[in-house]
Amino acid sequence: MPKRKSSTFAQGADSTPGLIHMPSFDHLLPRPAKRRASQRKQTHASPEPSSMNPDINSEVLDGPEALRASPDAEEKDETLDVDKIEGGTATHIKDEEDTVPSLVTGGGSESSLSDMSDVEPPLNQKPQTAKSTTKKAQKMPSTVQAKNVESREPQFLDPEADGEEEADEEEIQAALSRPPPVHSNYLPLPWKGRLGYACLCTYLRFSNPPVFSSRTCRIASILENRHPLKNPEEPPHATKNRPDRDQPANIARGQAFVESLGVANAKDIVKMLRWNERYGIRFLRLSSEMFPFASHEEYGYKLAPFASGALAEAGKVAGELGHRLTTHPGQFTQLGSPRKSVIDNALRDLEYHSELLSLLKLPPQQDRDAVMILHLGGVFGDKEATLERFRENYKRLSPDIKKRLVLENDDVSWSVHELLPLCEELNIPMVLDFHHNNIIFDSEHIREGSKDIMDLYPRILATWKRKNITPKMHYSEPTPAAITGRQRRKHNPRVATLPPCPPDMDLMIEAKDKEQAVFELMRTFKLPGFDTFNDMLPHVRKDDNKPVKIPKKKTPRKKKAKKEDDDALEAAEEPLDAEEEEFIQAVIPEEEVGMGGPEGRVYWPPGMEDWLRPVKKVVKKRDPADRAKPLTPAQKRKAAAEAAESAVRLEADVNEDGEVDAAAIATPTPAKKAKATPKSSTRKAAAPKKNARSVQTPSISDDEASGDAPPTEDESTPVAKKPRAAPARQSVRAKKISYIEEDGE
Repeated sequence: MPKRKSSTFAQGADSTPGLIHMPSFDHLLPRPAKRRASQRKQTHASPEPSSMNPDINSEVLDGPEALRASPDAEEKDETLDVDKIEGGTATHIKDEEDTVPSLVTGGGSESSLSDMSDVEPPLNQKPQTAKSTTKKAQKMPSTVQAKNVESREPQFLDPEADGEEEADEEEIQAALSRPPPVHSNYLPLPWKGRLGYACLCTYLRFSNPPVFSSRTCRIASILENRHPLKNPEEPPHATKNRPDRDQPANIARGQAFVESLGVANAKDIVKMLRWNERYGIRFLRLSSEMFPFASHEEYGYKLAPFASGALAEAGKVAGELGHRLTTHPGQFTQLGSPRKSVIDNALRDLEYHSELLSLLKLPPQQDRDAVMILHLGGVFGDKEATLERFRENYKRLSPDIKKRLVLENDDVSWSVHELLPLCEELNIPMVLDFHHNNIIFDSEHIREGSKDIMDLYPRILATWKRKNITPKMHYSEPTPAAITGRQRRKHNPRVATLPPCPPDMDLMIEAKDKEQAVFELMRTFKLPGFDTFNDMLPHVRKDDNKPVKIPKKKTPRKKKAKKEDDDALEAAEEPLDAEEEEFIQAVIPEEEVGMGGPEGRVYWPPGMEDWLRPVKKVVKKRDPADRAKPLTPAQKRKAAAEAAESAVRLEADVNEDGEVDAAAIATPTPAKKAKATPKSSTRKAAAPKKNARSVQTPSISDDEASGDAPPTEDESTPVAKKPRAAPARQSVRAKKISYIEEDGE
């Protein structure tokens, strides 16, 4: 999943969004393309925006809900930073977020969350201290204070957000005073159910090409792509061939752009299903952002007929493999809101999810199991009135939505004891979330933990059996450092144990690490499929067709061959001059790309998410004191010649016999470099040199300057002995090989 929290939505800060209903759309269009650093080295020179890869196409984004295990909350890290946009209004991708300011920015919102008049401050604001809160309370009437205490509701938080939530002293003291949880010691072993994860497979997301089903975009991109390209004969390009806004816009052209994203998402489901099957995972939650803006009030569209084929193919594969597919509409889809606009948006969103699941054409039982999980939403100051509004709006739903809709207890407002009677009344299955139940529960009936909630299993499971739907539950765990209720809502990247659920349950693991959290459970309890995968090699993938470029080794300068050279010497020089062959990776079949290879190396240990990406090149700054200029080849040759000359002089001093080295005679060299021979101060010392030339004694060449052959000396020439021992002799071949390597650097 990049960390996935540093997602592509940070690009929003590079554009200047505005209201989409303005007569002119110039302010909506992004600034000139600012190339985003790719998460892996590109294999081609010029990326094309027509590609569905968000790593190389700035118009394609990662869906925010797919990056989270549960789309129950707003994520501050993926919200546009309005402080960095002059005069801009932050816009989001889902329905209400595109037409009105975001709740996080402090503006009004069509979302029912804005009806909470007494909510806590947004996360990006500094929380009030206990002292400031006390002063503020003293200025308020006592009736208002009591109302605030009773109806105060915290905002929805993202359970997968990075960083720790801040808490004031009062929250910490209240959390520390709560009784310890009481957990059951029952483990559902041997396991016979199905484990699943939500929306995104981290391993496939960073494969080449990436495989995921949450590509989305901005409304500005849809509006821009309504215009034809500046050069229709050339492919689109982020900077060189963008849409020409001076030409007339065509709505169908922009619609084709957003539909292409949805089709690409639907086609990738097949790959994800086959990947899951290989590693024993048969439960998957589909991303709600598979078809961007499909439920939007102005830019919405039906999925049929353009996506019917791709979805039917995905449903066919799921039916053959026996996999379960579900969806989870986001936090803004609420049927208990007092606002009509929120209800209308929720109805459109549910219709979209219902059409998506229907077009899968699943077998009968799998089609019944393809449910839509929904939260009841806010309280709006009166729980009874909210429940009544839900009952009235539930009657307006189509039969297909009613047969798929299920309710889940949340970690903000609604406990199991408040939701279960409503589900029994309206014949709606109820999803039990163990993690939410440990935060919001009725302390008059049960204690915190997993033990007491087991007494409600018969009633919960009965809501599923009445509709002949396979039950499902959700499980996640808080982070170890969490103390307050707000902090405990954050999901731990992985879970450590199984909940005390029936052993044949379909269990959705809601964790940041997605499929890796399922693998962790498989390894811990030796569940079916634990032996199908192995640890990844850090930063290495052997299941991609990405070209592997190995830099060629620098070839040493080849010396001119001499007719007098020995054949053995030529054979010794040959390997040095031969170039290293470039490695060519075998082509992997398309169906095996990204599947982990024959060894199944798809597991990365906790905290090692960076293993999914190539190694980052880190340029280390050199210490100015250690900055020594490297020697040039000429300087290296000069230093070698000086060292060789010193060695020759030393051997000339210790060689009292004046014999000529046989190896030096076997390898004659030109006489033009005889100047390198150490000169003697007497004429008598030069006479033996002439005699040596008469018997083909070679003069010292560049090769012999390395100390290979000592010069001849007259026996009568007095030689001053030095106490130092002579260095060990080395063969001519060894010196030549060493000399050539230094010369070629």
